[in-house]
Amino acid sequence: MMCTSGKCSKCIGIALFPLAICAIISNLLLYFPNGEVLEPRKITDLVWFFHGILGAGILVFLPALMMLGVGGAGCCANKCGVVLSVLFAALGAAGSAYCVIVSSLGLISGPLCDIGDEVYIYPFRNDTFVDNYLFNQTTWSICKNPENIVLWNIVLFTLLLVIGTAEAILCLIQVGNGLTGVACSSCLRKRKTDIAGM
Repeated sequence: MMCTSGKCSKCIGIALFPLAICAIISNLLLYFPNGEVLEPRKITDLVWFFHGILGAGILVFLPALMMLGVGGAGCCANKCGVVLSVLFAALGAAGSAYCVIVSSLGLISGPLCDIGDEVYIYPFRNDTFVDNYLFNQTTWSICKNPENIVLWNIVLFTLLLVIGTAEAILCLIQVGNGLTGVACSSCLRKRKTDIAGM
């Protein structure tokens, strides 16, 4: 059972790497709306929470590395490694959840944009859920600059939301996988001791 857990850990670890890289790239792209370089004060505030770089990026790389180590040769005897992988997976799940929360807020509140004459505001931040700009594309034209900023933010925040959700699910699977592996290895060890004592 423990070896199966190790193989599962390795698969999850391998899957987490590209997701974390995509999260970091997506977060970085939010700093350059429509490919433009803007002053920091003209960039949407929620981007500065580093939810993709830190939450779904760095905090997911750590458990991914640990899972690959647990999934390596000799994993069946590495109970301490499995326990550590569970702790790191919980950390990864927390980072992913942070990314999901910030991305959701970014989608709901909309981007900071120039509505004309260099007046930068959050035109959609006070929308009700029913009248939210996400469901009314005609309102997007209020944002004059950067060009296509609304679509840019929607695509990238949605991508980060999906990535964060996938990472959280994988990390939680690893938590369950690791706990099952530790419990089953303890049962097997006890059974072998009992048989040897007979």
